[in-house]
Amino acid sequence: MLIGPFGILALSVLLIVLAIGFLRLPAFLALILGALFVGLLAATGHTGPHRYLEAVTQMTADFGAGAGKIGLTIALAAIIGCSLMESGAADKIVRRLMGAVGEKHAALALLVSSFLLAGPVFTDMVMLLLLPIARAVSFRTGRNCLLFILAVGAGAIITNGTVPPAPGPLMVAEAFKLNLGLVIAAGFAFGVLPGAIALAGAKAFDRRMPIALRPTPGVSLEALGATAGRPETALPGFWVSVAPVLVPFLLIGAASFLAIPRLPLPLPTSAAAAVEFFGDKNIALGLGAVIALSVHARQARLGWRGIGPLLAGPLEMAGVIILIISAGNAYGEMVKRAGLGGAVRDLAGGHALNFVLLGWGFCALLRVAQGSATVAMITAASIVQSIAGPAGFGVHPLYVMLAIGYGSKFLPWMNDAGFWLVTRVGGITVGEALRSWSILACIISLIGLAEVFIVSSLWPHPGR
Repeated sequence: MLIGPFGILALSVLLIVLAIGFLRLPAFLALILGALFVGLLAATGHTGPHRYLEAVTQMTADFGAGAGKIGLTIALAAIIGCSLMESGAADKIVRRLMGAVGEKHAALALLVSSFLLAGPVFTDMVMLLLLPIARAVSFRTGRNCLLFILAVGAGAIITNGTVPPAPGPLMVAEAFKLNLGLVIAAGFAFGVLPGAIALAGAKAFDRRMPIALRPTPGVSLEALGATAGRPETALPGFWVSVAPVLVPFLLIGAASFLAIPRLPLPLPTSAAAAVEFFGDKNIALGLGAVIALSVHARQARLGWRGIGPLLAGPLEMAGVIILIISAGNAYGEMVKRAGLGGAVRDLAGGHALNFVLLGWGFCALLRVAQGSATVAMITAASIVQSIAGPAGFGVHPLYVMLAIGYGSKFLPWMNDAGFWLVTRVGGITVGEALRSWSILACIISLIGLAEVFIVSSLWPHPGR
């Protein structure tokens, strides 16, 4: 091998960052180039006339394996998300939560709504959907808009980093072979403290930077008034609105509970098999997608034969995400084969590595460098898994996954698509976003890391 594993890793990360940040290539192509680059460089240390061809063949196999793990899950989640958005179900959830906590606590309702929706709806869609609603709330209440904008963004990024079926945590959970129900429950549990601190931080930024509601391109203040004044009777009912999200989570949770070792379960074998079947992530999300589509079709006054055209948008969006995640899987597997793990363990000289801090650090660095949280999570997970090797992380892999998720939220700036949604859809300037949104996301990332680090230190192996 002409250069060692560290050199291969550094050059490949630089290639990906330049491809995304400088050449503006799609993340999928950048990751494929990175995977191919790693494979060809690593192959120089091998012998045989077909070693370069074998590297390419292995890369394509790893790409296919990545798609096989999460392709259907992402597609079903996209259908649920788009249907919730188009049918008005998400708007219904926000309004009902706002009615429950009162207009005085509208920011809390928006944060909880984005927190709940960002799993199946994905971050960009949550922001596209809820930021206009946040601005409409600002219009209706007469309050400054920054608090509501930050609340929506905070809830969305917390869930996006830690709760499947959001793409990043889903892929990391699959890579670490984690129980999906456990990951969902832990993501919600570990999101409470960062969410509460984020809400307090959003209020502090709102007091320090009072920003009046402004029109945005294509959306006048009059249009916001129309959105704010839309009667709730035009929206679907609350329980059918929340069912596409709630049903899959309950089914997956039931199957995960059933899988807990040494748990006395009096269920008959046939009942346990039924719970296990319907709790499979793809079956559960498929049921959620059917419910979401039926709500959408009813609101649009379409029969089932008219549903086909509704699927084009969700599946197109899912296709892009599947390509990115599959390419990230190929890159990660090629990095593992390049011998990075053994090189790091040799460098450590027998000293224990803290994979919670290591996972967060790798992911935060990759996030700041190239912008995409999903790319950062997949790449960081592959790197730390390669370093850990057969010995494992020394703590439960769940903690490493959560640390990676919070690392992916560190310092969003101009290379991040979500940053531009906050500014353009939210109606604030780049400078205002850097002084508020970017700092708040860093706070969320660091609080999440501290929380995971403390719990993993006190209780490194839950379940033992």
